Amino acid sequence: MGNLASLHNAFAKVGADVCIAVTPAELEPATHIVLPGVGAFPQGMHQLRTLGFEDAVRRLVGQGRLILGICLGMQLLATEGEEHELTAGLNLIPGRVVRFNAPGLRVPHIGWNDTVSRRTGSLLGDAGAKDCFYYVHSYHFAPADAADVALTSDYGGEFVAGVERGNVMGVQFHPEKSHAAGLNLLKRFVERTA
Repeated sequence: MGNLASLHNAFAKVGADVCIAVTPAELEPATHIVLPGVGAFPQGMHQLRTLGFEDAVRRLVGQGRLILGICLGMQLLATEGEEHELTAGLNLIPGRVVRFNAPGLRVPHIGWNDTVSRRTGSLLGDAGAKDCFYYVHSYHFAPADAADVALTSDYGGEFVAGVERGNVMGVQFHPEKSHAAGLNLLKRFVERTA
């Protein structure tokens, strides 16, 4: 599911004790879980199911473990995604992953975008806080409940760049490729407690 080495390095830079779990059992001692990913929604969910991570992640999140989905990992937190075919997601934050569809919009969206915190206490800081992050995606998360929107950005119109519901968080951009802004966000996640 993609960007493991660069994420490992980024988390190590902010002082996290990092373990790349190969089996669901390796998640057991974790206080913080990161669900990374690049690629397509159906294949991402298939991998989680096949390797046994789907049930383990749901169970541990249900026990209060903190989780951060990054890029495809954020999308997999949704109820379902419509990439290639309608596919059930983890349903940790109700919503659907949909394709950018503004007329004339170049997809995939690749590049640096200002991202704004929509509420106090988000991984970006207080409401109104803004920073620039690196994005690569064709689909975006449309939460069922606006209260789950933590961050927004703009590409052919406003889209959800980050979600948060209790101990479940996700960001559409790549913090590990976003220099100091990304490292600061990852540090905030590492410093959070359940």
